Amino acid sequence: MSVKSDIEIAQESTMHHIVDIAVKVGLSEDDLELFGKYKAKLSNEALNKLKTNKDGKIILVTSINPTPAGEGKSTVTVGLGDAFNRMGKKVMIAMREPSLGPTMGIKGGATGGGYSQVLPMEDINLHFTGDIHAITTANNALAALIDNHLQQGNELKIDPRRIVWRRALDLNDRALRKVMIGLGGPLHGVPREDAFDITVASEIMAVLCLASDLKDLKLRLSRMVVAYNDKKEPITVGDLRVEGALTLLLKDAIKPNLVQTIEHTPALVHGGPFANIAHGCNSVIATRAAAKLADYVITEGGFGADLGAEKFLHIKARSAGIKPEAVVIVATIRALKMHGGVPKQELSKENIASLTLGFSNLQKHIETIKSFGLPLVVAINKFITDTDLEVKTLLEWCERENVPVSLTEVWEKGGEGGKELAKTLLSVMEKEENKFHPLYELSDSIDQKVRTIVQKVYGGKDVEFSSKAKKQLIDFENYGWSNLAVCMAKSQYSLSDDPAKLGRPSDFTVTVREFKPSIGAGFIVALTGEVMTMPGLPKRPAALNMDVDNEGNALGLF
Repeated sequence: MSVKSDIEIAQESTMHHIVDIAVKVGLSEDDLELFGKYKAKLSNEALNKLKTNKDGKIILVTSINPTPAGEGKSTVTVGLGDAFNRMGKKVMIAMREPSLGPTMGIKGGATGGGYSQVLPMEDINLHFTGDIHAITTANNALAALIDNHLQQGNELKIDPRRIVWRRALDLNDRALRKVMIGLGGPLHGVPREDAFDITVASEIMAVLCLASDLKDLKLRLSRMVVAYNDKKEPITVGDLRVEGALTLLLKDAIKPNLVQTIEHTPALVHGGPFANIAHGCNSVIATRAAAKLADYVITEGGFGADLGAEKFLHIKARSAGIKPEAVVIVATIRALKMHGGVPKQELSKENIASLTLGFSNLQKHIETIKSFGLPLVVAINKFITDTDLEVKTLLEWCERENVPVSLTEVWEKGGEGGKELAKTLLSVMEKEENKFHPLYELSDSIDQKVRTIVQKVYGGKDVEFSSKAKKQLIDFENYGWSNLAVCMAKSQYSLSDDPAKLGRPSDFTVTVREFKPSIGAGFIVALTGEVMTMPGLPKRPAALNMDVDNEGNALGLF
């Protein structure tokens, strides 16, 4: 029997009108700005009405370090929401929007999989409601305004060699990592070196996702550092006096998008910063709105607990005043075997020895979540190739470690396959005390914060700073930026900054090669390893499998 693809399952599903989905959480058609029958944005008026509502409980879904074997974190997030819905709970899902870069490249979309998907998956994985395009436009409008400022006399004395704002594109295009602009003579601008980031790495994406409302968005945009002048002093968007124009371009993109799952559970899909180069969480506005509308909110942080969960807990939760109730750590037997040394092509074979070795990666993420004082449950996302003995071995290990665990079959069974996880989670939330606390204080120095993350979250021995990074630490202290959070840009594949070190490496040193100020977002980015802010395409991009039929239906989209 052939297994249906995600897109086949999605296209065979029947969607309800989005107004009917909104009614489930107390919204009416007047609260929505409709994008056809199955997508809508929540209006500003609706968001303002919700502010006096009681907050629901927020549950964070994270995972072990991802591997090419797949973890299914988004799938479990959707399936868990559907399970709560089947159990009669008032629930909403809050997720990120996919970037076209990985969609057309190698990673795939971000709408879940199997019978645990948000719909319409084709729209969400492509242009959706245009939010990411609006961010791209705002980013590039700012770049154009900076270069025009140089051309028109450079009143702010910007040093063209010290412009740090880059252009952006929501595609993987390695050819744009370094470019020359302004060539062709005096009428065509000031020649200088420039670069492109993928849109989801733009600070504007982070700003939009961390802003509490339109007023806060404009304030954060004004604080963004775009360059330094001839005295090496920072120049901001506010200095250029263009924060109003940028906010205007983003006035609709800031509104959360309402969609539904295959089982018609309401979901807010909004914002999409990567977790390996940005903070990896959906928007604060969407998460807060979901918490005001539902008793339970299922949300996620990108990649493993060392990235998305750490940033959710240190950056998003602190910025938004959010206190999560519990954390789900998603693991697959396939991925654990890869962390234990099994190559991808041999994952279908039973291998208890390698599986057991891979437990060390899961164990570190469990320790990390416990260090934040949060209750947790391990969700085993079951694959068809998992043997009974492998499943039994993992369940018994969790029991020996006194870690709550649940076998999850949401890909195959939808919400029904997530009921056990939902029940286990509710039991843990009721029995275990929530002692949530950050691992560092904002008053700590920047290097102390980095060291805390490396040692307590990654399990590393030490941190080494390049000569450039050391100088930046001094400069940032002088600029008054040392009280901001830290956002680590690091490989998602390893706890270390070396993607080849799977499992649970020890005695490693993380090297910070450079810092990037994201003052509008409210954090300092620490760049490590070879993490690129503009990814490239693989040898065989996913785009090669994509097409559209004569009726306009998407083909080959996962």
